Amino acid sequence: MIGPETLAEIRRLHYAEHWKLGTIATQMGISWATVRLALDSDRFGRPRPVRASRTDPYVEFIKATLERYPRLRSTRIYEMLKGRGFTGGIRSVRRAVVQIRPVARPAFLRLSMMPGEQAQVDWAHFGSIRVGRAERRISCFVMVLSYSRALYLEFTFDQSLSSFLSAHVRAFTHLGIARTLLYDNLRTAVLARRGDAVQIHPRLIELSGHYHFQPRFCAVRRGNEKGRVERAIQYVRHSFFAARSFSSLADLNRQALVWREAVAHKRRWPGGDQMLVEDAWQEERRCLLPLPEHAAETDHVVTVHSQKTPYVRFDLNDYSIPHEAVGRELTLVASGTTVRLLSGQTEIARHERSWDRHARVEDPAHIAGLLKERKKAGGRTRINALLSSVPSAEAFLEAAVARGESDRGQATQLLRLCADYGSELVQKAVADALARGTPTAASVAFILQKLVRTLKRKPALAVTIPSRPELVELSLPSRNAGTYDVLHSGRTRDDE
Repeated sequence: MIGPETLAEIRRLHYAEHWKLGTIATQMGISWATVRLALDSDRFGRPRPVRASRTDPYVEFIKATLERYPRLRSTRIYEMLKGRGFTGGIRSVRRAVVQIRPVARPAFLRLSMMPGEQAQVDWAHFGSIRVGRAERRISCFVMVLSYSRALYLEFTFDQSLSSFLSAHVRAFTHLGIARTLLYDNLRTAVLARRGDAVQIHPRLIELSGHYHFQPRFCAVRRGNEKGRVERAIQYVRHSFFAARSFSSLADLNRQALVWREAVAHKRRWPGGDQMLVEDAWQEERRCLLPLPEHAAETDHVVTVHSQKTPYVRFDLNDYSIPHEAVGRELTLVASGTTVRLLSGQTEIARHERSWDRHARVEDPAHIAGLLKERKKAGGRTRINALLSSVPSAEAFLEAAVARGESDRGQATQLLRLCADYGSELVQKAVADALARGTPTAASVAFILQKLVRTLKRKPALAVTIPSRPELVELSLPSRNAGTYDVLHSGRTRDDE
């Protein structure tokens, strides 16, 4: 069934614009039969007959009941009608309840904000992408000035407190500081809430004290109170992010700032027909708070320890440190792009932050320093003995340590292989393993077995010297061999 507006439009297209029936049906997405029905002059404008319903005698009762209990379900009203002699079905009761039930539609006032008075802040999810072996969710931090509708957006891989605070600092730099910032009840902003009493996160209080703004929070389940940022998020989602390709998070943020300047701030300002958002923002900037001389510290700070290896773990990734810092208490300072390691107030390592999982981020100087320290041990150590026989093993051990292997353990296994196969073959196998990118003693042993088969050379038998020298001279008493002859003589039958 189509409405009278559609009927009138069909007749206008046919009689005024001279469209054919098939063209009308295709363009309006309706059937030919519907078009023919609309063009039937006898049917056009004919009032629909009003059919009697079994609920008609009970309309006043349903209306009075719903006025007293506006949220009462149709099934309960149906049971009440059956007790009063109703013989119809539940479907007719539901149709009547839909027409009669009073609908409470809340009305909202349109708030007008003074320039520089308020900004609204929120997070939004934008799907996920793969970073190496990790699946990372993309979040977008959005801040909107309530008067001018100028906005700042920044995409991150998390919604952590550090990302939340650092996004504020960059937003203040690009956008300006409003006197009041309105939030939803975010976990990074609110520790606890009971009614109107809000326990604000101490780090957010520190930030507000540094930048002189007042944090305020919406009532519970009252998203309409921050409608400007909600609409801005939808605008970002459909106008910027939809069908957009990017190579990295940094590339996405670079494109977002370009779109902000070229598109978002060039749209028409809702408060005036002749102004753009950019014009309103320039007017509002005179009323915003000034930036402090120094930016607030927002990095994530945590105390870490390394075990036996020159690495510390953060966010499921391992970052290298100098070998002399192994076992000491260190301070890790992480931002969205950098991981720094401090010993007291001294920075001992700096790495680019990895958003992968189970990745090893290394400074080559840390690994080289560890190997150099090992060589200072002096004497005929296992590593020195190996290097004297297989000079190319130095690069092999460096690559093995970079993979997390023990250089001493690898040197011990390679020395055993030298004893079994000879230094010449081990030299070739070590070079082959390095070329393949598999610097492990197990890979060298596999390559040696292939070389022996190719050269048709039998490997020497391994001779194991026991750790207790007295066992070498161990002798056992001899026994008479006749005892074994009796056991295997033909006098014993198999079934016995």
